[in-house]
Amino acid sequence: MAINAGADALGLVGPMPSGPGTLSNKEIAAITPSIPAGVSSFLLTCETRAEKILKQYCICQTNTIQLVDKVSFKEYEIIRKAYPALRLVQVIHVIDEKSVEGALAYGAFADGLLLDSGQPSKGILGGTGNTHNWKLSREICEKSQIPVWLAGGLTAENVRKAIEQVQPFGVDLCSSIRNNGQLNPKKLETFIKAVVS
Repeated sequence: MAINAGADALGLVGPMPSGPGTLSNKEIAAITPSIPAGVSSFLLTCETRAEKILKQYCICQTNTIQLVDKVSFKEYEIIRKAYPALRLVQVIHVIDEKSVEGALAYGAFADGLLLDSGQPSKGILGGTGNTHNWKLSREICEKSQIPVWLAGGLTAENVRKAIEQVQPFGVDLCSSIRNNGQLNPKKLETFIKAVVS
């Protein structure tokens, strides 16, 4: 459904403490081989230790890992040593000015950043449907040496404004295109039309 609507990437949400649309590792592994060339596959993981991240990756076999919780640079080095070509996208939960400094520090380790509206201190790692301070996100985009995606409360009604204000490499969404936890094709189509218009 997402590919037919024009999505460039699919986020496959592994076991997670919060947010909709979670899948088991086996379910992700069953989906990944059917994703056509040219569409990126993202494994969303809340694991923070390289050993557990790589164990999950070996089952799921996506081409990108989206790390939704803070992962230390030491753990990044372990992952890089094991799989040098594997793309890593670090989620930054934009809370305050410290988020800018934290995001930019990952520039030497990650292949991309994704700015979201979680509250890690409360165990909320995404799928909140809430926006955050786009001025801080714009600052991260302006200063980052790696691509930055914007997430967090994006809808068909606000995504154009978000793109204009933040100028991200891409946008990411989850909760605004669902009804009762299930993807809604009309909402998905409307959102993508708003992005490309």
